[in-house]
Amino acid sequence: MPLLTIGHRGAKGHLAENTLPSFKKAVELGAQAVELDVHVCATGELVVLHDFTVDRTTNGSGEVHKLTLASLKALQVEGKYTLPTLDEVFEVLGKGVFVNIEMKGRHTAKPVADFIQRYITEKGYTYSDFIVSSFQREELEALHNISPDTPIGVLTQASVAQAMEWAAEFKAVAIHPHFSLLTESNIKKAKQAGYEIYTWTVNEPEDIARVKTLGVDGIITDYPDRL
Repeated sequence: MPLLTIGHRGAKGHLAENTLPSFKKAVELGAQAVELDVHVCATGELVVLHDFTVDRTTNGSGEVHKLTLASLKALQVEGKYTLPTLDEVFEVLGKGVFVNIEMKGRHTAKPVADFIQRYITEKGYTYSDFIVSSFQREELEALHNISPDTPIGVLTQASVAQAMEWAAEFKAVAIHPHFSLLTESNIKKAKQAGYEIYTWTVNEPEDIARVKTLGVDGIITDYPDRL
């Protein structure tokens, strides 16, 4: 299978992260996939945003899970963009772009499982159009229990071995290690165990070149054009 270029929060190196123009830009730059982060807001919608608060990326302040969708929509990113819902991102991307949904906020497993089920039932998507990842054990466990068919990726910035343990437990299809953790040896073990490897966040040309030689399945990058 060819190496998958995965745009990190869209094309974060070029345009404001996790905004609709950034996701469009990633695809324009050749990404076959995008990675994004979701939280559940106070009114129940899945909102695409990395941080637990809106303080860093918008002109507002407060915790995402305490703000309504209307109040989140009133905020601006870099004075010109709005925070998108997960539905809006999928409307912009359309079918054919593989989406890595990272469960960032708490209690995201059920809404994410429901979202994927709705897209499969109503819009003709299949489970292979998605992968759902998280660092959070409780969210991975909840997702696996609610929707065992949803492909899971285990994120780690600490240990490939631990990611593989969790992957076995939750019947994950992939592990998502930080690129600094990758070695020929642990990649071989992960591959032998049947896991795909999507590594993050690889931006520098020399790091991209090294990671490519290791035989990973996908590279998550702020600069899809560098792959």
